[in-house]
Amino acid sequence: MRPFFISSDAEIKSGETTDVYFLRTRQILESYGLSRKRVLMECTTGELPDRWAWGIFCGLEEALRLLEGYPVNVHAFPEGSFFRPTDLRGYRLPVLTIEGPYGDFCLLETPLLGLLCQASGIATMAARIRKVSGNKLLMGFGIRRMHPALAPMIDRATYIGGFDGVSSLIGAKCIGVKPMGTMPHALIIVFGDQVKAWKAFHATMPPDVPRIALVDTFYDEKTEALMAAEALGESLDGVRLDTPGSRRGDFGTIVKEVRWELDIRGFKNVKIIASGGLNERNIPALIEAGADGFGVGTSVSNAPTIDFALDIVEVEGRPLAKRGKLGGRKDVFRCPQCLLDIVQPSSNPPPKCPRCGGNMESMLKPLLVNGKIKAPLPSIEDIRKYVLRQLERLEL
Repeated sequence: MRPFFISSDAEIKSGETTDVYFLRTRQILESYGLSRKRVLMECTTGELPDRWAWGIFCGLEEALRLLEGYPVNVHAFPEGSFFRPTDLRGYRLPVLTIEGPYGDFCLLETPLLGLLCQASGIATMAARIRKVSGNKLLMGFGIRRMHPALAPMIDRATYIGGFDGVSSLIGAKCIGVKPMGTMPHALIIVFGDQVKAWKAFHATMPPDVPRIALVDTFYDEKTEALMAAEALGESLDGVRLDTPGSRRGDFGTIVKEVRWELDIRGFKNVKIIASGGLNERNIPALIEAGADGFGVGTSVSNAPTIDFALDIVEVEGRPLAKRGKLGGRKDVFRCPQCLLDIVQPSSNPPPKCPRCGGNMESMLKPLLVNGKIKAPLPSIEDIRKYVLRQLERLEL
């Protein structure tokens, strides 16, 4: 019996995490000699959660690792690309296509969609929070709300979406950064005294760890913030407010009070970090109140998934699709200036942008050729920078 209810790499790669009807489909096709029929499938979504105007495409590296070694060709948007559900004429955008003998890869449809749907949802929410937060510090605190097996994926997608760092050891290791965090209430409660706990933290932690004191354990936030400032003096980098919802009241007003009291005592350099129940809706008011950074958890790690679907659109080179979907091989062209998208048959010549008349670029890049990754994949830092560049031009 396995100690944790998680799938191994080998089980995922071999298709054991698929839905049973794909196994039955393969068995039937093999019985009738049809499993080698070559199909083209495309990954699309008809709409985004909560009427989002755009999403961030994430999970592609895992998807390619899943399909690597199978006799398939894959074209896809670069990881980190923003996408809309449809182009300017209402045609669905394929963000990824797979071509190959259907019987060879049909068991991978379920895990493939799982890899893309959840990571893209998390990256999109992270990007939305980055958009409303401007250049404020953002730390990913969400892994405690999810299964621990997902920690690396959650933190990777959070970081790609634009957060500055993540709290988990394994997530930070996965993305090649140092973990970020402050201190828990447990540390202070075990000491039984805020000042002793803060001083112990300062005495024990290496110099590169920011001195951010948690200031809402026993007394109100304003009182404890001043106690921390007096206890650590110029060594104090910041205070964190993590007041439970049952005691919070108007969080913005609390932030304003703390900021005021620190400032008039000469602690203008002490940052205010807020955490607990934060999301894209309540962060702007806290920025206005004076918050300098945020630890964001559940709203990102439990972000709505992107409802991608994978559909056959061509069989043995012949356009063929179920009702509601458009058959045939397609390409997606984007104007780099206007960010408009056009979906059209891949046999058509590249279009001109209908708005500015400029050249449009194909978004579906060849990434996997007969099961082999065509070129080195971009680093997570390059993907994150790509997302941030796009966010400068996107509106919520």
